[in-house]
Amino acid sequence: MNFIDFASIYVKAGNGGNGCTAFLREKFRPKGGPSGGDGGRGGHIIITSDSNLSTLQDVSYNKKYIAKNGGDGKGKNMHGKNGENIYIRVPLGTIVKDAKTDIFIDDLKDNNKEIIIVHGGNGGFGNARFKTQNNPAPRRANQGQIGEEKTLELELKILADVGLVGFPNAGKSTFISKISNAKPKIADYPFTTLEPNLGIVKYHDYKSFVVADIPGLIEGASSGKGLGLKFLKHIERTKVLAYMIDIHSEDISKELKTLQKELRQYNADLIDKPSVLLITKSDTESIDTPNNSIPKNIDKIKISSLKNINLIEAIDMMYKKIKF
Repeated sequence: MNFIDFASIYVKAGNGGNGCTAFLREKFRPKGGPSGGDGGRGGHIIITSDSNLSTLQDVSYNKKYIAKNGGDGKGKNMHGKNGENIYIRVPLGTIVKDAKTDIFIDDLKDNNKEIIIVHGGNGGFGNARFKTQNNPAPRRANQGQIGEEKTLELELKILADVGLVGFPNAGKSTFISKISNAKPKIADYPFTTLEPNLGIVKYHDYKSFVVADIPGLIEGASSGKGLGLKFLKHIERTKVLAYMIDIHSEDISKELKTLQKELRQYNADLIDKPSVLLITKSDTESIDTPNNSIPKNIDKIKISSLKNINLIEAIDMMYKKIKF
């Protein structure tokens, strides 16, 4: 299933039902007075967050959501039926904007949060509502109100505790597959990971946290090169950044600064997040491994996902950085 993190949809709430003009006519009440009922309310369209979803794929298939109109009022003061609401389920982390005005509407970070995105029109009043002392037999009723309509942009930014950041082939996918329940595609060529992968990492007996494998960055990603901006946005929601750099890098410190530069150019606040450095593929370290300059101002550890070297220690290091 392709990862879908953007959708544009049209939503139209139902119109209110019309009020009724009627008069009560019964055997012993030939002039029983006005008895027109009110129209029903049109159906709302409601967006609700669902932690069981991970993409906007279902929403992207259906471009239009139109709720039913309210029923018209009837005689004998019978009110029209309200139109049924339509519920649009989206993943946690979905941002809702008005496509025409680009106005931010809501950010669905909490599970089962509901927002009425367009309101159904109110039903019109029946003529019974207009009875007065001076006008005991009104012959007027209101039409129902028109339901609201909007074109929306839905954008998903994944919610995770730790985001894995590194150049292609840094070992992020192998690492997340070893420490969590994620099963990403793994191969020895650039951009194997074409979509963010989420994995739940169990920590001790009753604790856990979520790790996101962000597709590999390249120099210039913040200006749109490579997979660039499409995935940089997902790093914004993480609490901790785990930089991953191959131990065979010519200069680990320089590579770290390049990664941080791309993040800073995209969003300067990303650099202020708690972070760790995981130096990968340490099982292949030898006397021929480049004499890398390893940065001193960041918590770091050498790991090997293939040989299970220091993976538990890396999990400990990441967990301690998370502020629950």
